[in-house]
Amino acid sequence: MALCDPIELYRELRMAEKNDQMRRSDWETIQDVFSYFANSGWAANQALAFYIGMSFFPTAVQKFRKFVLDKCSADLGLYLVSLGPCDDAVRFLFPIFAEYCLEEFTDEMKSFEAMISKADLTKPHTWFPFARAMKRRIVYHCGPTNSGKTYEALQRFKEAKKGIYCGPLRLLAMEVFDKMNSHGVYCSLLTGQEKKRVPFANHVACTIEMVSVDEMYDVAVIDEIQMMADATRGFAWTRALLGVKADEIHLCGDPSVLDIVRKICAETGDELEVHHCERFKKLEVEAKTLLGDLKNVKSGDCVVAFSRREIFEVKLAIEKNTNHRCCVIYGALPPETRRQQANLFNDQDNEFDVLVASDAVGMGLNLNIRRVVFYNLSKYNGDKVVPVPATQVKQIAGRAGRRGSRFPVGLTTTLQLDDLAYLIECLKQPFDEVKKVGLFPFFEQVESFAAQLPDLNFPKILAKFAESCRLDGMYFFCKHDHIKKVANMLEKVKGLSLQDRFNFCFAPTNIRDPKSMYHLLRFASDYGQKVPASIAMGMPKGSARNDTELLDLETKHQVLSMYLWLSHQFDYESFPHGKKAEAMATDIADLLGQSLTKANWKPETRQSAGKPKPRKNEDGYDRPKSLITSYKELGRPSSQEKGVNWKLTE
Repeated sequence: MALCDPIELYRELRMAEKNDQMRRSDWETIQDVFSYFANSGWAANQALAFYIGMSFFPTAVQKFRKFVLDKCSADLGLYLVSLGPCDDAVRFLFPIFAEYCLEEFTDEMKSFEAMISKADLTKPHTWFPFARAMKRRIVYHCGPTNSGKTYEALQRFKEAKKGIYCGPLRLLAMEVFDKMNSHGVYCSLLTGQEKKRVPFANHVACTIEMVSVDEMYDVAVIDEIQMMADATRGFAWTRALLGVKADEIHLCGDPSVLDIVRKICAETGDELEVHHCERFKKLEVEAKTLLGDLKNVKSGDCVVAFSRREIFEVKLAIEKNTNHRCCVIYGALPPETRRQQANLFNDQDNEFDVLVASDAVGMGLNLNIRRVVFYNLSKYNGDKVVPVPATQVKQIAGRAGRRGSRFPVGLTTTLQLDDLAYLIECLKQPFDEVKKVGLFPFFEQVESFAAQLPDLNFPKILAKFAESCRLDGMYFFCKHDHIKKVANMLEKVKGLSLQDRFNFCFAPTNIRDPKSMYHLLRFASDYGQKVPASIAMGMPKGSARNDTELLDLETKHQVLSMYLWLSHQFDYESFPHGKKAEAMATDIADLLGQSLTKANWKPETRQSAGKPKPRKNEDGYDRPKSLITSYKELGRPSSQEKGVNWKLTE
């Protein structure tokens, strides 16, 4: 038997009538070889080349094993035994397996090939032929926080005859909308929750997901372009960069995605121009921390904590032990409330002179911060306590000493001395170069793919698409846990089309909040039954008197925000109470602001339920030990970190 020729060996196996007798121990070894083959990731990946999918691969291997064992000669058996369960055995068997599949699974392979063609996410720049027909000029304003990137881009936006601004947050879109109109530039606002059309406006400020790739613009601004690499939302920035039809596109962001933007421009044929920006004011690290005592907080400080519970604990401790009053900003608050708290903090003519915030302070607000103090530098990621990523630390610390504030420099430090070394290490690290950016399919791509799998429900179609899709080396498939959880919840809701399900899955809901999920299920059920969706939620009587009532206000606003979003996605008859929801949301945002100014209670948050508290001993934080070395042992920063003063201040 020609053991070296897989095609010849396969033919001999085909012609054999039955296997030769083997010893029991040899038989068991051969069984182990096939088990090793079945669990080989290399073999499963290689099988994709001839359209044996991951889900079908175990079945194909099982049938192949039976085929070989039924026909196995003594020579082949002894050779497999000599190899044993190892990679060499996998590489020996694989060409025979390929020949077997090509003959036995023709229909399955054709079906998978057709499915793969519908899940082809390669060459995404070709999805936008009109943008490709243009010769676009792309200007990348590249630099750290507080370097004037967005200001430069907005100057061109103001001068354009027709322009669009795309921001990561409603807060930023609202800020640009207000600023442009106050400067006499008629500008409309477009987010998932609001559509404010200003008469005669040729400019629009929108959230990144709402950008139109059909309209023509003279100038487009895409803010925080580095979020192309965001694991969940990155696809929205990728779509905007590839698809927006504008003669001039201004990108604002840090240097992390500069190289990949260069590669994308090489594919699209767009001209790229890079403007490097530096901080207006230096950022200094204070070597003298707060020594673990919040009594050392000073006017103009922003204390940053990474959980809602810690934020309120810090606020309570500062107001109890000092003469300072605290404003509060965190992610669950409506943009209107965040802006109200920011204005309160910025106003020098009141008693609110300290800000306590989450990482939500990192973008979207103009704040007169003297010093950013990190309460700690670890956070719970849903699984365990991990270090806050260096890029996030840099973004947050950089908020201190913004241009136009009364502070000559920006300062940053930590509450605990143990955290200072990690802060310094984060700030001196250059921006990590991003290798891949996010993609997610359009509905039309999912619909075309679903046609190949008529018997699968929507959650399984999404899972199958993610498993089967092909991507170029510059892109990754965005995480979609939020979408999967909503899709599973809505599975038993009748009367929803595939597109309805797709749209409901993108509704802005807190999937960790049962009340929020309940209301989304109710809205979808009403829509499926062709019944107008009611808000079915009463207004609170007043501001919150404890943390439970504050959480209730947050949930109510989130549900109203979700209703408003759905009212813009579906027809008026299905969600007819948009105006009422908008008025209620405004009133609740005001109540949240009032509640925060007087909040003096111990928090009991749903987000922190079951969350382990970070320990404060020597090796307490779940982070590499190298990050808790003495700051004196750390080297000098790289030349890339201009604008940061490494002569530590006392």
